[in-house]
Amino acid sequence: MELKLYDTLTKEKQPFRPLDPKDVRMYVCGPTVYDFAHIGNARPVIVFDVLFRLLRHVYGADHVKYVRNITDVDDKINDRAARDFPGLPLNEAIRKVTEQTEKQFHADVDALGCLRPTVEPRATEHIAEMREIIEKLIANGNAYAEQDHVLFKVASDPNYGKLARRSLDEMLAGARVDVAPYKHDAMDFVLWKPSKPGEPSWPSPAGIKAEGRPGWHIECSAMAWKHLGEQFDIHGGGIDLVFPHHENELAQSCCAFHEERMANVWMHNGFLQVEGEKMSKSLGNFVTINELLATDKFGGRKWDGEVLRLAMLRTHYRSPIDWTVEALGVSKKAIDYWYDVIGDDTEPCGDIDAVLHDALLDDLNISNAIARLHAIALEARGAASGKAQLDLKRNLKSSAMILGLLGRTKREYLESDPQVILVDEAKVEVSLAARTAARARKDFKESDRIRDELAAMGVAIKDGKDADGNPVTTWEIAR
Repeated sequence: MELKLYDTLTKEKQPFRPLDPKDVRMYVCGPTVYDFAHIGNARPVIVFDVLFRLLRHVYGADHVKYVRNITDVDDKINDRAARDFPGLPLNEAIRKVTEQTEKQFHADVDALGCLRPTVEPRATEHIAEMREIIEKLIANGNAYAEQDHVLFKVASDPNYGKLARRSLDEMLAGARVDVAPYKHDAMDFVLWKPSKPGEPSWPSPAGIKAEGRPGWHIECSAMAWKHLGEQFDIHGGGIDLVFPHHENELAQSCCAFHEERMANVWMHNGFLQVEGEKMSKSLGNFVTINELLATDKFGGRKWDGEVLRLAMLRTHYRSPIDWTVEALGVSKKAIDYWYDVIGDDTEPCGDIDAVLHDALLDDLNISNAIARLHAIALEARGAASGKAQLDLKRNLKSSAMILGLLGRTKREYLESDPQVILVDEAKVEVSLAARTAARARKDFKESDRIRDELAAMGVAIKDGKDADGNPVTTWEIAR
């Protein structure tokens, strides 16, 4: 089965045909580093991490290049710097904010089990590329300078609006358009603008004497061009970026380089809401990745990164997701159960399960992939001990790892959760053997005593019968 992906531009799921199978290239819009990343920010990070893992599996790890940018020049960064470091010059304060926030972001997404991108460029390191693209756009008649600003002339691009599938009138009516005297048309957007006193600034393009700084949209066009070329395979991000950010990126890049496409496939993950409502600070339901990992703010407990990851993946990436405590609880039970099945096996994993692999090739149908993990786990739990059961356990682990799950041993997972009691498995097995012997001689008082002793250790037992009708006892960590 071949990889198929849904393209936002064509509104179709189509076979993925990389421009060069030996150099598969993907760009995803990354964070603006001024504060802790919220759980909505985590969704594209996790979704495109799974795609990155899948592409590496299909084409080879050395043949996939994943670029995720860092926006380190923005009004929100300036405001945060002035607020947190009022005694410092603004540029020094900005550097402190961006360095600290980038470190926070990496720590949080590392905990979610995400691989680092191949390249993680910062916007401020690509000012030269931004100026070069702007000069190309002016020379091509797609941009103009006015009152120390440079703006993209939307009317010069007949394809503008194709990604969002809106007419100019619809976009004008639905957008918060800045009406300014330096614009020739209300829909024109800023490529470069003058800096205010004390703000970061660089020599301006287009012969403008005053120093300035880039607009948001030109940053991603420049970084994608620098690291992936004029055209590349996949451009990803949240659905909220389709317009205006990705629409503007597409227009800039295509007009600058005289190409019909910037990326061959545009992929967007759906919106996230919290407990049925849009996440906002005013509603009191705004939650960061760090708060979920490190505090009891959401659901009265801390959550392991793998649990958060699974909860995010249970809904198809293009569908809206409702982030709930209940969903996290379901995900935790699943992760706990899978680690119970795998145990502490540290042997090399086998091949990825074929059914799960095919599900991922179908536009990242992770819901079906997760269903397959459940099936493998149940089969492993019910298999007779020996090589068949061991093979199933390793298949479960290797198959889950392409989703960024189950990359640890059972003990390592339990040690990462401060609310779980670690148990001595050898001691549990000895106690179970003693209880089985007590039941065989009908010493039920001793049997009950051992059961209570195990319960005090955090172990729940279940008595049943095997396929031949013989008594059998299973155990798991009490939840």
